[in-house]
Amino acid sequence: MGVWLNAKGQDMASDIKTIVDQLKALETELETAISREQAEMAARFEGGRVRFEAEALALQKRMKQNLFGYLRETKPLNFLTAPFIYALIVPFALLDLLLWVYQTICFPVYGMPKVRRSDYFVFDRGGLAYLNAIEKLNCAYCSYGNGVLAYASEVASRTEQYWCPIKHARRVLGAHRRYRNFVEFGDAEAYHRELETLRRALAQDKPA
Repeated sequence: MGVWLNAKGQDMASDIKTIVDQLKALETELETAISREQAEMAARFEGGRVRFEAEALALQKRMKQNLFGYLRETKPLNFLTAPFIYALIVPFALLDLLLWVYQTICFPVYGMPKVRRSDYFVFDRGGLAYLNAIEKLNCAYCSYGNGVLAYASEVASRTEQYWCPIKHARRVLGAHRRYRNFVEFGDAEAYHRELETLRRALAQDKPA
């Protein structure tokens, strides 16, 4: 059984590496296409802020819904759920703080750079003229909540690559970007061979 797994595992590892390389090439192509599309948008960046052409800005202002109309059209149940949504600011903020503490203490010991928090928090939707004050608040809250989770995911993925870079036997939904470079489940030889390589890759802030 061990020989069968080893032989098949080698073939599978080769196939997986080929697919991973293809995925990386497609990701690069996708990023190029997205950049080209963004360059064609009416919005442009000046001093780190989004600037819209006058015509696009005027259209946005005309589409803005006043607060009275917005509140009137909001479903009553949405008002009832609001406290539960905004109560999550407490665990989000606590997680944000603990991630900073964890990285500050542990990552230097592991010899890898800390995740740059600012890369995961983008608050640019507040400048959209078609959003009223409540919508801007909601957008800022969503940006913060999702930013914390994305930041936490990157911190956790680096930790996993350092301590346990092994794929699961079952399919993992929403796996982080580093996961595909982990060693195959049950391949003890590859684990002991690749562990230090995967750890060293973290020192250069690379997936592997």
